[in-house]
Amino acid sequence: MGSVKPDWLAQLAPAHAPPAPSWWPLAPGWWGMAIILAMVIAAVTYWQRRPDNRLRRVALKELKNLETRVIDDITLARGLEHLLRRYAVARFGRDAVASLSGDCWIAFIVAHGGAAWADDTGASLLRAAYGGTAKPDRARWLAGARAFIMGRS
Repeated sequence: MGSVKPDWLAQLAPAHAPPAPSWWPLAPGWWGMAIILAMVIAAVTYWQRRPDNRLRRVALKELKNLETRVIDDITLARGLEHLLRRYAVARFGRDAVASLSGDCWIAFIVAHGGAAWADDTGASLLRAAYGGTAKPDRARWLAGARAFIMGRS
């Protein structure tokens, strides 16, 4: 057996630290978080870009413009009538909406959420929009239009 020399520590290999931990490849938990984040971003993007949501947002924006910028009741009635007509054709289809007029049109609006137009309010809006004399009821006209666009009564 060999003898132990007094400088036995000098015979050992030089000390070196292990390599610093790398940030790549990621740990499995970080991969899971990245996948969940990507799914959430995709879901939010899809939800915002759905055609009916986009249509509703555009119609509400135009309704707000009518509400704030139009001073004359006749111009407001015409603008509301045209806005709701375009919205209904885009949302429910030309076959279901294009042939409706007068009381049938008002009944359609009421049936699809515009309950504020149920009494004489809808008829007064149509009379004002098409040149007749009518009692202006801006608040109920706007409330009915907003409820119709939102799809609730």
